[in-house]
Amino acid sequence: MTTRRELANAVRALAMDAVQAANSGHPGMPMGMADIAEVLWNDFLHFNPANPKWPNRDRFLLSNGHGSMLQYALLHLTGFDLPMSELKRFRQLHSKTAGHPEASETPGVETTTGPLGQGLANAVGMALAEKVLAAHFNRPGHAVVDHHTYVFLGDGCLMEGISHEVASLAGTWGLGKLVAVYDDNGISIDGEVHGWFTDDTPGRFEAYGWNVIRGVDGHDAEAVKAAIAQATAQSAKPTLICCKTIIGFGSPNKQGKEESHGAALGKDEVAAAREQLGWKYPPFEIPAEIYAGWDHKAKGAAVEQSWKDAFAAYAKAYPELAAEFERRQRGELPADWAEKSQAYVAKLQLEGPEVASRKASQMTLDAFGPLLPELIGGSADLAGSNLTKWKGSKDAGNGDSAGGQGNYVYYGVREFGMSAIANGLALHGGFIPYDATFLVFSDYARNAVRMSALIPAQAIHVYTHDSIGLGEDGPTHQPVEHLASLRYIPNNHVWRPCDAVESAASWKAAIERKGLPSCLVFSRQNLKHQQRTTEQVADIERGGYVLSDPADARFQAILIATGSEVELAMEAMRTLAQQGMAVRVVSMPCTEVFDAQPQAYREAVLPAWCRARVAVEAATADFWRKYVGLDGEVVGMHSFGASAPAPQLFEHFGFTVSHVVDAVKRVVH
Repeated sequence: MTTRRELANAVRALAMDAVQAANSGHPGMPMGMADIAEVLWNDFLHFNPANPKWPNRDRFLLSNGHGSMLQYALLHLTGFDLPMSELKRFRQLHSKTAGHPEASETPGVETTTGPLGQGLANAVGMALAEKVLAAHFNRPGHAVVDHHTYVFLGDGCLMEGISHEVASLAGTWGLGKLVAVYDDNGISIDGEVHGWFTDDTPGRFEAYGWNVIRGVDGHDAEAVKAAIAQATAQSAKPTLICCKTIIGFGSPNKQGKEESHGAALGKDEVAAAREQLGWKYPPFEIPAEIYAGWDHKAKGAAVEQSWKDAFAAYAKAYPELAAEFERRQRGELPADWAEKSQAYVAKLQLEGPEVASRKASQMTLDAFGPLLPELIGGSADLAGSNLTKWKGSKDAGNGDSAGGQGNYVYYGVREFGMSAIANGLALHGGFIPYDATFLVFSDYARNAVRMSALIPAQAIHVYTHDSIGLGEDGPTHQPVEHLASLRYIPNNHVWRPCDAVESAASWKAAIERKGLPSCLVFSRQNLKHQQRTTEQVADIERGGYVLSDPADARFQAILIATGSEVELAMEAMRTLAQQGMAVRVVSMPCTEVFDAQPQAYREAVLPAWCRARVAVEAATADFWRKYVGLDGEVVGMHSFGASAPAPQLFEHFGFTVSHVVDAVKRVVH
């Protein structure tokens, strides 16, 4: 009969072989955690390899994603669509076995990991999603949402500051179906971690309100099994299982050492490890009895079918709830969404409110929130400034979620953790999450925003206080380079609306961008309403459009602006008209969307024949060179801001009608 250790050794062998073939990778962690993974995947984890996305599966995340061959070996052995040929192509171009797990590339991978600590944060988001969905949909005798989230993590994840942020929240929220397994091997790339990591990790997590299981031998399958059983037997607290392991377990000369962490073991050492482990098979060869011990196809099909049967009974008893659950799992918006959201945008155009775009954002949430039960959001302790709470907001982390109405998350001052949790909420399914802070503090969250785009995940990142216009708080709080920084993230849409209408349109676009992220950037100060035709309102969704053209003359120059500077561009246009100069004004709320438009549309808005162009934005100037060219000018920021009332700052830094008018005259003549 095949033993547990033999099953685990299959993982070790595949990890050694793949890393050796690539001459690149991290064999130590997979070899060290193989025994733990065997117990979890064979005895506890509910999944179906034939349908990796069925809604009530348990989620497994590898926060220490450098050990990706652990996950690839598990997926292959248990029957996912990851053939041996892909393992042989580990870390090669266009393979399904990238250096770190990628959710968009590999079936069975729940999230893209590698930046340490973020996998734990995503897991917290998924566990929160399970809790809130269960409160909303479950009914007595019908637990259609009932699954665990398991996450493996290492010393590096725990050293990263994000681990403190999200572990604190998980304990506060009582995420009892979250189980984290700590690979305590004492080794990082630089060597033994006791020289730089002496935290009392169990004590730390106990202080966060976690259930902590200490001192588990990670190579004793029965001890691991008992620990996981203890963790899943309770649902009041998240659990940290502290497993002591030997990195590179089975490598006679490199186990327990940093040499096994981040490099191939070498052919001789791989051969020696095979002998020590008693693994008699050639590279990439798995005997039938080992495959049989891992095969989850029948078991997975049965567990999913059991859930389907339970859901069918649920649908019979609660047909409307069942239909809503299925809609949200498909990621489809409500049937009346398109009509009602567009009607709201049109209504704003007629009413013309002159408010800060952050207030317009809140007004939009008041309008869109009742239409979207899947909308869940929160702010990093700035709800009163970000204006992210709407009339129907109720606490999702505590209290109200028990009644099924939770849709607002109080994140506290944890921008990085907040954004990575939002990614987890999005990836879980059933939610469209948003988070919020000041734009300048997007720096704290930026890597999670980057991961939103890379995974990708439909997280909506809301940023307010978007320029020097926030005033007296000064340069520490005034974003300068941040818009450009966010725009340079591939796959990310950054909207900076100029009034309430564009604000609502940007929310609509972000909500409709299925599976992909957006950043919505709003002002502190009030913004003037801009008049538009019905066609112009529709063109907002194209990212850039002609807001104003001279009525009786061919324009001589083009002014391009975003946000609060659109109003300035319009004033400059009117001044120039009085002086006999015809100017077109283009509002460009989202450059990424505009750049993706057909060439004919872009040419119609920014015709090549008109090289006299001036861009106006209270942010880093150089970004706009791609639109104005060498012949144009940019009225922008070339330094940090200063502490003073906003009107004084705009004048000091050249955001005045006269300055813009002079710039236009220079590019025309």
